[in-house]
Amino acid sequence: MTEPSLNYVNCPDAEGSHRMAYWQWGQPDSPHVVLCVHGLTRQGRDFDALAQALCAQAAQQPGGIRVVCPDVVGRGESDWLTDPMGYQVPAYAADMLVLLAHLHAQSPITALDWVGTSMGGLIGMVVCGQPGLPLPVPVRKLVLNDVGPTLQWQAIARIGAYLGAAGHFSSVQEAADAMWVISESFGPHTPAQWLALSHPMVKPASGAADGKFRLHYDPAIAVPFKLATEASAQQDEKMLWPLYDNITAATLVVRGAQSDLLSQETAQAMTQRGPQAALVAFDGVGHAPTLIAQDQLAAVTGFLLA
Repeated sequence: MTEPSLNYVNCPDAEGSHRMAYWQWGQPDSPHVVLCVHGLTRQGRDFDALAQALCAQAAQQPGGIRVVCPDVVGRGESDWLTDPMGYQVPAYAADMLVLLAHLHAQSPITALDWVGTSMGGLIGMVVCGQPGLPLPVPVRKLVLNDVGPTLQWQAIARIGAYLGAAGHFSSVQEAADAMWVISESFGPHTPAQWLALSHPMVKPASGAADGKFRLHYDPAIAVPFKLATEASAQQDEKMLWPLYDNITAATLVVRGAQSDLLSQETAQAMTQRGPQAALVAFDGVGHAPTLIAQDQLAAVTGFLLA
């Protein structure tokens, strides 16, 4: 399968409900589901390369594989919320439970894996660290991509400095060039790779007759994020470590060796407590690995399909 199917699920919220989009690769009735959840300003098509690699390698696996990549609400093809305070991790986790129940009703899930980049990893910790949640089956394998219970405040402040500045662009290439300025920490990419990553990140600007583009996400996702302080980040850390310690899934931590969000100290601590994660780091990469380079793909697919 060279292109995913676009699907939707309705999720309840304080105003009634919103529609969350998700991209599905592989066998739609496969009992093995890999849920891939993106970072703060990203969207589900970030995982195209990983999904294609998983589908290719699992082609001979009995039942195949189903790779599901949601656009978290406020991003991509999903609805925007009326109340921006709904753009927070606990609400995102609730949406993922609705999505998994929906997928399970379509075709029963017997093996469930989770790949979470940055924010997607935080959502994964919230879901995997609470044993009483109504999952179809417990998460079997968890990949935390450049994220952990302790996040470096300077990186949070760096992200907050540009978050919500959606802007308008005259072409996808212009948008790609602008995004690269704030995304160089993703590590080396060829121009073709970066342009491919950038295409789903922009949409035609509403009401623009001049062919201009805007970034895909609701600028209001910045509202709750910008309320964070260093003190509140420390409080979040106190809640996240117990969740991490509760995780029973086999866990792999992927880290950019130059990451300013996930420190080496935190990554090492994650190998010593809770699920005692395996750790792999990639030189020349900061926050966060895009899981496009062959060595990154090999680490994640090897872990999930071993």
